Amino acid sequence: MRKTLIAIVVMVGLLVVMTAGVFAQTSSKSDAWVPGLASFLIPGLGQLLNDQMDKAIIHFGVDVAILVGGGYISYLLPYGYWYSYSIVGLAHLAWSAYSGLDAYNVAKEQGFTLGMTEDGLTLSYGF
Repeated sequence: MRKTLIAIVVMVGLLVVMTAGVFAQTSSKSDAWVPGLASFLIPGLGQLLNDQMDKAIIHFGVDVAILVGGGYISYLLPYGYWYSYSIVGLAHLAWSAYSGLDAYNVAKEQGFTLGMTEDGLTLSYGF
């Protein structure tokens, strides 16, 4: 169990370092990293920021299905299959990474920017 937890922490750390390099290469004009990071943390949130409601619901629903369904199946397996929880965690991590990358790519294509105006916080898209 301890080795699995260490492996997951190392993988998340590597993912953060790799994505930081990708985000640093973007121009300062685009804030596409905001939906990408949001969707990595909560799958579907970045799609919601990109104004893709249907895709946001699907991404969030798949993540909930992975966590709830995988957890339930893992609970039903005999005690000897303790690694099944790790598989659920890795599936969740993979889905979060895909969701974040998808939100980032769409935001970059749309020219997503985040800024302040006299009226408050604004999100703008350049189509």
